[in-house]
Amino acid sequence: MNDDIKRMIRTVPDWPKKGIQFRDITTLLKDPVGLRMCIDDFKKRYESKDIDIIVGIDSRGFILGGALAYLLGKGFVPVRKKNKLPAKTRSVTYELEYGSDTIEIHEDAIEKGQKVLIIDDLLATGGTALAAAKLVKALGGEIVEIAFIVDLTDVGGKKRLAENNLPYYAQVEFEGD
Repeated sequence: MNDDIKRMIRTVPDWPKKGIQFRDITTLLKDPVGLRMCIDDFKKRYESKDIDIIVGIDSRGFILGGALAYLLGKGFVPVRKKNKLPAKTRSVTYELEYGSDTIEIHEDAIEKGQKVLIIDDLLATGGTALAAAKLVKALGGEIVEIAFIVDLTDVGGKKRLAENNLPYYAQVEFEGD
């Protein structure tokens, strides 16, 4: 099944800069069969795990996390880019492949001891995932796993997650940048 998911992901050469092979999941998401395969794979993996709430990372993690939360009967919490959440927040600034960014979570989004699944579309350097994990832990959440559609294996995110004792799952892997 994951080979089918992989085939539905478009590669855009030289975007956002020359030499980068951008893995575009919009072609997967627009295909009703592809979207169903993707979400069903996550559902199968997590339906028997002890998870209280799902955290989706801005913005594609909202699509995946919202659908999965609905199917699993769990709540959903967004981690957003800076200044997008209306109530009191915690924030983390982190390094990306092409610069830095800041993400935030509402301070009341996670209760101490809640078991959390974090979800996003793609694992590259791991910076965004590590920042989201830091926010969840700061609020007292326990991370069950961090889930992705794509792992860019040559960029090092998997190693960074492992170094921080964060279990992860990716539906497909791509080599290269």
